[in-house]
Amino acid sequence: MRFKIRHFTVYEYDHDVSLSHHIARLTPREFGVQQCLEYEIVTIPPPTSVNSHLDHFGNTATFLTIESPHRRLEIVAHSVLEVGTMTLVPAEKTVGWESIRDQFVAEGKSASPEVAEFVFPSPMLPRMDELEVYTLISFPAGRPILVGANELCARIHRDFKFDAGATTVATSLEEFFRQRRGVCQDFAHLMVACLRTLGLPARYVSGYLETVPPPGQVKLVGADASHAWVAVWCGPDGWQDLDPTNNVRPTERHLTLGWGRDFADVSPVHGVVVGGGNHRLRVAVDVNAVAR
Repeated sequence: MRFKIRHFTVYEYDHDVSLSHHIARLTPREFGVQQCLEYEIVTIPPPTSVNSHLDHFGNTATFLTIESPHRRLEIVAHSVLEVGTMTLVPAEKTVGWESIRDQFVAEGKSASPEVAEFVFPSPMLPRMDELEVYTLISFPAGRPILVGANELCARIHRDFKFDAGATTVATSLEEFFRQRRGVCQDFAHLMVACLRTLGLPARYVSGYLETVPPPGQVKLVGADASHAWVAVWCGPDGWQDLDPTNNVRPTERHLTLGWGRDFADVSPVHGVVVGGGNHRLRVAVDVNAVAR
């Protein structure tokens, strides 16, 4: 399938901004079945300089410097993705969850650093002891790791309510767990933190959902904005994605921007400005399937 994506971000300021520096992580990743055929980022006013590099996690980070005074900044990213058909690993065929855990905690065992770094707490996801009790319900002894992760995904979807007005980017994991209402970022953060409490590597995935579902299918939550889900390490079966907001295993309708330890590693746009006073932020995303 081929998808055309438009990610529109606008900042409006009360006073002139004399200088701004922004980091955009809006370039879709290329891996396996996903290929980025086209990508362009445009700003109004235009940037003085643009530089891109791969960050620690392999995501493309684009640095934008704007030196002309402005009270409104538009950042528009256009991309075209080609996504092949995904084959889902049978959950019951994955290894027992303890064997994954033991790779990272047992003396004498070795594990890839690229996987091991997703076992530990991260800036937005501190360890919460109460999450271990919640998570262990889905992970009795000997259960295949993806069976347990699927059940945890379903329980989070059931126990927590999607509410676009309940949280902000700054809402803590503890607050979301207490009030049980939030957005896809919160659902993904919770599931990542739960898996890590058992010593299981889990990463936060940033991306999009197709705006219009195929005929006969229900539109998923988060389809008109950036979305977030989870990947859990399943050993021989690699990273397997789960979407607790919608209780589904992502397929070609989930389009990946990047991944990291938590949202702070993959924020689509953030930066610093000189001047401006108070500001307002608006984000709009369009994802459409297109003919080849």
